[in-house]
Amino acid sequence: MRYTQTTLKKIEELFGELDYTIRYEKGNFQSGYCLVENRRIAVVNRFFDTEARINCLMEILSNLEFDAAALSEKSLELIEKWKKQNAGNDE
Repeated sequence: MRYTQTTLKKIEELFGELDYTIRYEKGNFQSGYCLVENRRIAVVNRFFDTEARINCLMEILSNLEFDAAALSEKSLELIEKWKKQNAGNDE
């Protein structure tokens, strides 16, 4: 997966499909992001570059439980690409 602004927009759309709001704010986050579960808000450090934002959002996504049927085909393809990339990095 390429770390571009277009990829970031696709991930943001994916979160929108899951009814999550993404906010880029400054703060002292231990891991670079904060997840407000009850309000379905993901807060990411606004000083991160595009690659770090993508990595944070994908890490959040990997920890979320969601119904894949709620996602569009494009979003499911994006998740599969990311999983394949991470499987290659884990070896």
